[in-house]
Amino acid sequence: MELVSVVALSENRVIGNGDAIPWKSLPEDKQQYRGRIANYPVILGRRTFEMFEDLPGTIQIVMSRSEREFDAETAVRAGSVEEAVDIAADHADRAYVIGGAGIYDLFQPHIDRMVLSRVPGDYEGDAFYPEWDDTKWTLVAETPYEGFTLEEWVREREA
Repeated sequence: MELVSVVALSENRVIGNGDAIPWKSLPEDKQQYRGRIANYPVILGRRTFEMFEDLPGTIQIVMSRSEREFDAETAVRAGSVEEAVDIAADHADRAYVIGGAGIYDLFQPHIDRMVLSRVPGDYEGDAFYPEWDDTKWTLVAETPYEGFTLEEWVREREA
């Protein structure tokens, strides 16, 4: 099972401020993001799940500490990283981790790839993408767009 983290972040690693993104809308980013995750399971936190009007992915694996059900047919609860990965593996060979900050932090040690939309500038925010050790990751692709640069990072695996 390949786990891929997908996020838009500023130079100071801000990913959100309250329930909003602190930079102007980037339609090309939204389009590439939606296209990338459309046919795969997504793993996200409850608050992030509740922010979506049009649910992403084929199944939404919602991380929550409490037992609960969701109104969406395609949403299921997971209480741990292992449970989320097991659920995702029943549906595909890849899953996308799509936030929020606590979920990115929880999954960071398990992520195989990161797809980062790097938004130039520093922004005020209350949600941040976790730091990572550049020596354990390789930047394999970098594509400039208007308003952001898309980077793909792959974790170096120990032999």
